Amino acid sequence: MNILEKIILHKHKEVAERKSLIPVKYLEQSIFFESEVVSMKKYIHHPEKSGIIAEFKRKSPSKGMINVSSNVEGTSIGYMQAGASALSILTDKEFFGGTNEDLTLARKYNFCPILRKDFIIDEYQIVEAKSIGADCILLIAAALEPKRLKGLADFAKSLGLEVLMEIHDEDELQPYLNSHLDLIGVNNRSLKTFDVSVQTSLSLVDKIPNEFTKISESGLSNPETLVQLKSAGYDGFLIGENFMKASRPHDAAYQFITQFKKLLQDQKVY
Repeated sequence: MNILEKIILHKHKEVAERKSLIPVKYLEQSIFFESEVVSMKKYIHHPEKSGIIAEFKRKSPSKGMINVSSNVEGTSIGYMQAGASALSILTDKEFFGGTNEDLTLARKYNFCPILRKDFIIDEYQIVEAKSIGADCILLIAAALEPKRLKGLADFAKSLGLEVLMEIHDEDELQPYLNSHLDLIGVNNRSLKTFDVSVQTSLSLVDKIPNEFTKISESGLSNPETLVQLKSAGYDGFLIGENFMKASRPHDAAYQFITQFKKLLQDQKVY
């Protein structure tokens, strides 16, 4: 059993418990439920932004504890001031140390697109995402059957949310593509070995239809790599660990984004 399978097994138990404790009708009373979604697609493509989705996460299964001292308020505000296009907030507690409250706090202090980064397997979690202030949800192809993923994406769209589908290889692309998706993310980290290779993104970029916003994820530790990926056809980049491992993640983000923008300008990559 790989780590994703362990997480999904636990997630089924977690969702069943949350359903019994907090009914959908209660979630629908949230002040965020009728709020208009901020489009992640638009912010990723905004010419004055970096295309970077800056992530807040405390730990991961592969790295263990990454950052215990940074707080959501300061880090998320700092990320946006640094020039990030959007935020990604981990809400999985068991494996990543996140909470729903983290996302709601980020929403309170930022008017920008926020991705709920979690392992979504049920419509309940999508209602929950809307109720805590998310604008976009993550659906992981490796965790779902194509028909199920399409149904969840359709449900998310009915609530006004955007959908980022994450893939790891070409086998997860064609069978899963559907009209309810907005962004396609290529995760450079193998689920089986945890090895990271940017070549994964480079080999898949031309296979992703251009109607979807293309995002490269994981293992993005220097601005030069982002320039290479941008030149290849990627619109955005999800970066978490590289920022969060710094004592002041928002400062690391500012330095990284400043270098990235300068390289784009110098090399005339648009």
